[in-house]
Amino acid sequence: MLQIFSFKMKYILSLFLLTIVFLTNVHAQDSSGAWKTLSKVTFKKQYDDLLGFKIDIPVFSEEVKAMDGKEITVRGYIVPTNGYKSHSDFVFSAFPYNMCFFCGGAGPETVMEVEAKESITYTAEVITIKGKLELNDQDPNRLMYTLKDAVLIKS
Repeated sequence: MLQIFSFKMKYILSLFLLTIVFLTNVHAQDSSGAWKTLSKVTFKKQYDDLLGFKIDIPVFSEEVKAMDGKEITVRGYIVPTNGYKSHSDFVFSAFPYNMCFFCGGAGPETVMEVEAKESITYTAEVITIKGKLELNDQDPNRLMYTLKDAVLIKS
């Protein structure tokens, strides 16, 4: 009986440790801390006359506001919006495609629109890009973060 209990505990502990390792490594390891800072946002409900219902409006922290208009470097994953080819406009995510805001359970603070200077070839692997960050708390039809004039740093 003790052997069965011991085996089950080892099995459960192994699964727990593997889950922690997986979740730690899935999120793009971003040495600049950009995604961590960009996550410092809250939301307020506000009625939108055009849409006819209440929507979530981002309320950016002072740390996030300080990044507005500044060049930032960020690691993440391309979410293709126009097939799997080179893109100059695409969505960029802190998480892989299957775990991103649109497909998984992540929040809207984990994605950004990218407008690249030159097309960046699609890859399912993590890449590093840099560009000028623009915040959006006015247009509900756009993401709340846009990276303008982005360039590929490392793939």
